[in-house]
Amino acid sequence: MAAALSREATVAVIGAGAMGSGIAQVVAQAGHSVRLFDTRIGAAERARDAIGQTLAGLAAKGRIDAVAASEATARIAPIHALGDCVSAGLVVEAIVEDLETKRGLLRELEVIVPRTAILASNTSSLSITALAAGMKSPGRIVGMHFFNPVPLMELVEVISGLATDPEVADTVHATAIAWGKQPVHAKSTPGFIVNRCARPFYGEALRLLAERAADAGTLDALMREAGGFRMGAFELMDLIGNDVNFAVTRSIWEAHFHDPRYAPSLLQQERVAAGYLGRKSGRGFFDYGTDAARPVARTETARPAPARVVLHGEPGIAAPLVARIARAGIAVDRQAPQTAFPDGVMAIGDAWLALSDGRPATVRAAATGTRNLVLFDLALDYGSCARLAVACADGCDSAAFAASVGALQAAGIAVSRLDDAAALAVLRTVAMLANEAADAVTMGIASAGDVDVAMRKGVNYPRGPLEWADAIGVGRVREAIANLAAHYGEDRYRLAPLIERRQAGAGSLAGAFGGAASGKVAT
Repeated sequence: MAAALSREATVAVIGAGAMGSGIAQVVAQAGHSVRLFDTRIGAAERARDAIGQTLAGLAAKGRIDAVAASEATARIAPIHALGDCVSAGLVVEAIVEDLETKRGLLRELEVIVPRTAILASNTSSLSITALAAGMKSPGRIVGMHFFNPVPLMELVEVISGLATDPEVADTVHATAIAWGKQPVHAKSTPGFIVNRCARPFYGEALRLLAERAADAGTLDALMREAGGFRMGAFELMDLIGNDVNFAVTRSIWEAHFHDPRYAPSLLQQERVAAGYLGRKSGRGFFDYGTDAARPVARTETARPAPARVVLHGEPGIAAPLVARIARAGIAVDRQAPQTAFPDGVMAIGDAWLALSDGRPATVRAAATGTRNLVLFDLALDYGSCARLAVACADGCDSAAFAASVGALQAAGIAVSRLDDAAALAVLRTVAMLANEAADAVTMGIASAGDVDVAMRKGVNYPRGPLEWADAIGVGRVREAIANLAAHYGEDRYRLAPLIERRQAGAGSLAGAFGGAASGKVAT
């Protein structure tokens, strides 16, 4: 295994914007001398001064040592010519996200720095293979994708192009660890790990909104309060910028030859065309004006709690939900399983309350002969979730629906009704995230462990998609995706072969191909 770059080695950072400044701060705090370059006059000096103020502020709050803060700032030296990178052992470029501009810079640098120096690109989407093409020593070109804000975000994607020397990638990986980061190895492919595997988080939310299953505020609340995500898709797209998020989605879609899994949304395209870019423009999916009201989730009005619930079969992953209902003082009787509901179902008066399997409630009601069918959504933790989505079959009567809602409300859960959408909100999203992650592992883009680490550390998911699929059952994920595919009839919902294989063999997704985060790209 390759060793980390020596602390005696100089690191050059090209670009003194937000990303370059953040990288320079991290590197200086790790003990390296930093050469900071920017083509804009005075930008490197301003960045160094801003870093100094940030570190001094952290020292004043007792978060870092004052002497260490001063020494880190002193290690950053603004330079005014690329030739001043001549002694660098590693160069990290963080300039404009344009292939030809980056390629031109790397070609300049390779005749300046020593032959042993590593040239890393902080690209979020460009092909490392393409950046290295035509270089004299393409083996030393590697991707080093940091996440913003760099000092706070742990993840670094270490991306290998076709020509990247494995030892170079391993050295960068080890160096990132020495800098206090959590690196993952990835193969150069559109979107790498995070930007590729995160597409369903946005795409499925946009489809639900387009189908008028619920409003954006309600869908976001469900992802936070049931799914355990820090932000919902719409507030996150508004934070990122709808123009940026749409461009990334479109880039990945086009790079995959218009694969429908990554197809952009007309709803988001319309917002970009209107200038509704999100927080930076004052309006996106939500209004950010001074007097604008905060989005409020639509919540069912209070309904009477039923006196009794009859549980048929075993509730499986929903067992904590049944326990909450019982703790609310509702009698829970147990009876033999219902053939139509092998995973368990709760009878509440004339209503049948069951966990979604991906089919719309109306379709499932017709197939099972249960007119008064109400489905509830997946939750990260049924024992503590604050909200759940429900949907009822078109033929369900209002009293049966009210009884189901009352049981959930008695357990302390806010209930949001969705139109009868296939796989509801959280189940649909988690299943599709797991499907995309499984496909990335199958394609050798990254190990299963590195995919899960990347999604937890890079976009703050409460669980890695593959470990989440294992927790709820690979068979459940397969069933949800198969039912989505049957409902829509689109290749967008094709099943990743690894899920089919693991479900058939009763194996785990997170353990696929020796799935611990091993620091090696799956082969």
